[in-house]
Amino acid sequence: MRIAIVDDLSGERALLREQLARQLARRGAEAELLEFDSGEAFLAAEKERRFTAAFLDIYMEGMTGMEAARALRKTDTDCLLVFTTTSTDHALEGFQVRALHYLVKPFAEGEIDALTDELLARVPQPEKFMELRVEGGEIRLRYRDIIRAEHFAHVIYVHTTAGKTLATRQSFKAFTAPLKEDPRFFVCGRGVIVNLEHAEDFEDAAFRMEDGSRVFVSQELQKSARQSFMEYLLERGRTV
Repeated sequence: MRIAIVDDLSGERALLREQLARQLARRGAEAELLEFDSGEAFLAAEKERRFTAAFLDIYMEGMTGMEAARALRKTDTDCLLVFTTTSTDHALEGFQVRALHYLVKPFAEGEIDALTDELLARVPQPEKFMELRVEGGEIRLRYRDIIRAEHFAHVIYVHTTAGKTLATRQSFKAFTAPLKEDPRFFVCGRGVIVNLEHAEDFEDAAFRMEDGSRVFVSQELQKSARQSFMEYLLERGRTV
């Protein structure tokens, strides 16, 4: 995801970038945030590579944000546009260029929080997967197809939504390293990781998984497990 922040005031750009980066990190979403001090500079960069979203200040020296939006729409109808402004006087013009939202300065953290959810809901998320060497060769396994995995005798046993158990020889640290960056996964203790997407409940110190299995969590991680599960459910509820 590539996001442009266009404002002729460096302080305003920096503040918005900081808030966006914080909200995106909370959701485990990766994005390239690029700053531009004019509409002209933004459009020049857009010709080289398209942006997923653009935050445009309406009142800028030279080309205004609205003028930049009109120019952008001649070649790009997909970029999500958000206007940052001190007034909503241009709401009708914003409708004409299909603006997603208006942020009236000074905007609160809660507004950026809600807007980030809306942005992510409108952006197709790339399917995450890992490459595993199993008997018979290498396969690509989607994260969402992993229910849980266990490490035993230098082998990782991956239980999948297809009802299969895949065995791959590697360290638990190497296997879980990419998964830990995804909020769906929780390490339950030494050698065990679960996908919260397939957990139905957390009770009696264990996750009850949708395949009927129960995955116990070590005592020192039980509080964290309960909290992570609740946060995951709340976040999933926002995007449903």
